[in-house]
Amino acid sequence: MSELINNSQSRKELLKHMILQLHEGVAPEAVRARMVELLTKIPYGEVVEVEQELISEGLPESEVLRLCDIHSQALEGHIDLSGMKIVAPGHPVDTFKRENHELEKAVRQLHELFSQAEAELSGTGKDKYLNKVKGLFNNLMDVDKHYRRKENLLFPFLEKYGITGPPKVMWGKHDETRDLLKNAINALNMPGDISPEMMQLKAELHLNPAVKAITDMIMKEEEILLPMTLDKLTETDWYQIYKQTNEIGYCLYDPDVTWKPQGAEITEETSAEEGNISLPSGKFTSEELLAILNTLPVDLTFVDRNDKVKYFSQGNERIFDRNRAILGRDVRMCHPPSSVHIVDQIVADFKSGKADSAPFWIQMGGKFIHIEYFALRNEKGEYLGTLEMSQDLTEKRKISGDQRLLTYNKLRNSEKQEAPQNPG
Repeated sequence: MSELINNSQSRKELLKHMILQLHEGVAPEAVRARMVELLTKIPYGEVVEVEQELISEGLPESEVLRLCDIHSQALEGHIDLSGMKIVAPGHPVDTFKRENHELEKAVRQLHELFSQAEAELSGTGKDKYLNKVKGLFNNLMDVDKHYRRKENLLFPFLEKYGITGPPKVMWGKHDETRDLLKNAINALNMPGDISPEMMQLKAELHLNPAVKAITDMIMKEEEILLPMTLDKLTETDWYQIYKQTNEIGYCLYDPDVTWKPQGAEITEETSAEEGNISLPSGKFTSEELLAILNTLPVDLTFVDRNDKVKYFSQGNERIFDRNRAILGRDVRMCHPPSSVHIVDQIVADFKSGKADSAPFWIQMGGKFIHIEYFALRNEKGEYLGTLEMSQDLTEKRKISGDQRLLTYNKLRNSEKQEAPQNPG
């Protein structure tokens, strides 16, 4: 048996076989025990390769997602990290790990508070106790930025190296965790008194599952994802990720050092190249066009006829995350796995001519967001790509009456009167 577990291909086949056993309904505990027994140590890259192979061979991503927690828990502590590269402070991987450390601190505090629930909720300090629990769950919601950086910065580079399956599975787990955190916060904020018995029920149904999802993802990152990315990505790749990280933000941690790789090929962003762009109804310089596109009160994203992201506008108030890492990325990879089938349907309808637009609207963070996809066609009606246009219509929905051009000065004067006066 030692020869089997010391051979890479044999180990992968064994792991694949066991995951398929779970898929076929074999008792999870029996399979987990067998994994631990046979796979004493398995290199982190082989776990990723097995997930990729299973998806390529036809196992639905949703099924890999369902089985992910079971085989990850079985492998926890049994993954060989001896070859993992060491990174300097400020490196994106260092930042991810420091954020995980802060998340783990919040989780430990929550477990301690859960153990005190009966005593605290029976005494006079129950409001203070509940506020502590709610505050820590609000802190955990900051993990959304951690996950968005993975989805929008790290995953595109993995896809460039042909690693597509595991990022999709992990994105699905991100969405599950986000939902669990929202459910936990809603449970804590329900009106009415919370007794010790009610708190125990909330913990079992909502609070503990959300906390466990956070810690499970930390294991998947630190034992599988991050070591593998350090093997695959170049220093130039990491620097591109580093430069765009501020666009999304950090999770419970603010790096206090700058990082720049030694010997990497660094290409700095440039401004729009000067030149004239002539159209049937007029012309402008590239600088003027850039200013026009970035001044429009909408977010624009263009996906070409090959379903690759070709361009996005860079206005001052973006609605959804966009950064240079998505350029050239397949549009399907830019959406959560749960909505990819809708994206496929829209693109198929545009290409076939069945539809020319697809409007949607959502409530997000107290704002009313309107999103519409448009099919772009040339004069012959041939499909050129899709334009996504997103707009915050919260304030515009409140408009009534008239605001005519001739009232412009009156409007300006009223704004001046309402502006705070400078006593100096």
